[in-house]
Amino acid sequence: MTVRPFQDADLVGAAKALVEVHETDGYPVEGVADPQAWIKSDDVLAAWVAEARGAIVGHVAIMHPSGEDAVSLWVEQSGDDEAHVALLARLFVTQAARGNDTGELLMQAAMSHARDNDLRLVLDVMVKDTAAIRLYERLGWRKIGEATHHFGAGQSIPAVCYVAPEG
Repeated sequence: MTVRPFQDADLVGAAKALVEVHETDGYPVEGVADPQAWIKSDDVLAAWVAEARGAIVGHVAIMHPSGEDAVSLWVEQSGDDEAHVALLARLFVTQAARGNDTGELLMQAAMSHARDNDLRLVLDVMVKDTAAIRLYERLGWRKIGEATHHFGAGQSIPAVCYVAPEG
């Protein structure tokens, strides 16, 4: 398995993996109607994929802030300038690729990029996504608050906000 920067040629495979993850885990709660647009959003600063045996099996992105609760919480708590804060998002790993550190390797690529570019990463994760929460906490991410993730036609779900470890 290889983790490498996302390329346009990865879009179809990443979209297929996203739909597969949605079917098995209910993640993401939005974006599945047009997975390619969700993955290749204009807000993406950088992204990586995990590839195994020629297939995309995972993805993660760093995104510009656009009003997320995790960003607001961190700026309020830390006094950081929002220009130095970015959102870790769109992390998914297919069921077949789990248990092989795929999620951790994707996270490490994003965290390394953030350090190299003087960005502090934050994220929000739905409370139901317990495996993701365990991964973040194992990697040293710290809970900074709670939020409600709004999606679809007036739907919402509880979420927890985290900040990446320093340095």
